[in-house]
Amino acid sequence: MTESLEQLKIALAEARAEIAKVIIGQQNVIEHALIAIFTGQHVLIEGVPGVGKTLLVRTLAKVLGGDFARIQFTPDLMPADITGTSVFNLKESNFVLVKGPVFTSFLLADEINRAPAKTQSALLQAMQERLVTIDNETYALPPSFTVFATQNPVEYEGTYPLPEAQKDRFMFKVNVGYPNRDEELNLAGRMLGQESPESVLESGAVRQVLTADRVIQLRAALQLVTVREELVAYIVDLVRATREHEAMLVGAGPRATQALILASRARAALDMRDFITPDDVRALAEPVLGHRLLLRPEFEIEGLTVTELIHRVLEAVPVPR
Repeated sequence: MTESLEQLKIALAEARAEIAKVIIGQQNVIEHALIAIFTGQHVLIEGVPGVGKTLLVRTLAKVLGGDFARIQFTPDLMPADITGTSVFNLKESNFVLVKGPVFTSFLLADEINRAPAKTQSALLQAMQERLVTIDNETYALPPSFTVFATQNPVEYEGTYPLPEAQKDRFMFKVNVGYPNRDEELNLAGRMLGQESPESVLESGAVRQVLTADRVIQLRAALQLVTVREELVAYIVDLVRATREHEAMLVGAGPRATQALILASRARAALDMRDFITPDDVRALAEPVLGHRLLLRPEFEIEGLTVTELIHRVLEAVPVPR
């Protein structure tokens, strides 16, 4: 095992330990967030209010040494509100650039489906190209720029659902559920003292274990994780099988193949391994593929869900040994 890969594993373990001081439970959500950050991708988070989505992103920024910004998407939000604009300076008689909140390391795009398509597109273009054009000038975003976009799954009035092509730009769609009873009891007990999650984060008890520059350096170590050819073929066959299934109206594209390979490699590093296994691929198939798939209406009427279809595909495609 190389030294850089060993350093990555140590950094990931330390980061998880620090995050656990604030976030109770939600291990899968934390794992997927770290995978997205260390692969340079973005996450679509779906969950009802009050389950800690904002707190999670603030904690990630603190632990990984990045800047944090939050945008509350509303129907009247304009593209310039997120990218920035040039403002005339009367004192110096020239235009000066006022950068928008998109110029940050960790951006929480809260309720992204409440903004009109034009504003959504401005953010999604920045996610894809990591560049922003303001008044014909192009500016680069920070290399660690990562978007956590949230959607409320129970309120659809006044929303503008993301088109399939735009959802494809997110590596994961992660569902943040309610904590179990023990976790909620733990949270309730901490609220009675001085150890509420918000207080712990504000008190400085959470240690910064990396810097934004160090995160970029450690990303390169993921290339040292071994991916056997038969596992690459397995991933390709899984993604292609979603396109060929009779119940599928729109299957996953090549971007899903890339995302599943990158995510599997990062999951292996999180699990302290320098090689990926079929279990890495199978564990990540639903969060990587689910939001990219569209069922035929006749199968939806019969009660088939995307989750069930992915399980059928996983059962149908032979697993390499």
